[in-house]
Amino acid sequence: MFPDSSTAHSRSVSVDDTGVRRQLADGTEESVNWEDLATVVVRVIPEGPWKEDVFLMLASSDGTGTAVPSGDPAANALIERLQTLPGFDHDTFVEAMTTDADQAYVVWKAGDRQA
Repeated sequence: MFPDSSTAHSRSVSVDDTGVRRQLADGTEESVNWEDLATVVVRVIPEGPWKEDVFLMLASSDGTGTAVPSGDPAANALIERLQTLPGFDHDTFVEAMTTDADQAYVVWKAGDRQA
């Protein structure tokens, strides 16, 4: 479902009104448009504190997506945008961001949208 890019190094991540784009160090690009966003998962990997251990994983309806490290400079803008999604699970998000458990936390699904 999600690309296995959590270990790939980012060259840059951009968040805008269209979506999220992650340029990888090898020159490839991953992206998700907001209109195609299907699932948001916070993936915690017990690698910290010396390695990146929390990733914001975004999947589009066609199965493509990207994994943005929470330590990336663009992560704050991404988190702010994600928290505005209808039905975003703020409680699960806080739990995911404050644990060191090796786990994936689904914080938003397109089908679970609430007003």
